[in-house]
Amino acid sequence: MGKPKTGTVMQMVRFKTSLSEKELYEVAKKREPQFKAITGIVQKYYLKLGDHEYGGVYVWDTMESLQVFKASELAASIQDAYHVIGSPTIEIMDILFQLRD
Repeated sequence: MGKPKTGTVMQMVRFKTSLSEKELYEVAKKREPQFKAITGIVQKYYLKLGDHEYGGVYVWDTMESLQVFKASELAASIQDAYHVIGSPTIEIMDILFQLRD
């Protein structure tokens, strides 16, 4: 069993977009360096969930890091950058433990 990572948080985001898969991929790749530069982000997974439906899974070292990101200009720009239709679905969970180190 992996050792507990006290404070580690997972954020799951789902959204619909008017962008094609190719357009969304291009936007995501262009913004990738900005996400890599975020303090406190352990990992981010980009997901394709269905027809014009995508998402992201973010793993944060602490809830505080997630809160700092949520207040950032980068987070505020997501809706426009990805041409999000409606409101995204966002879930936040504490990670109990991880399988591998």
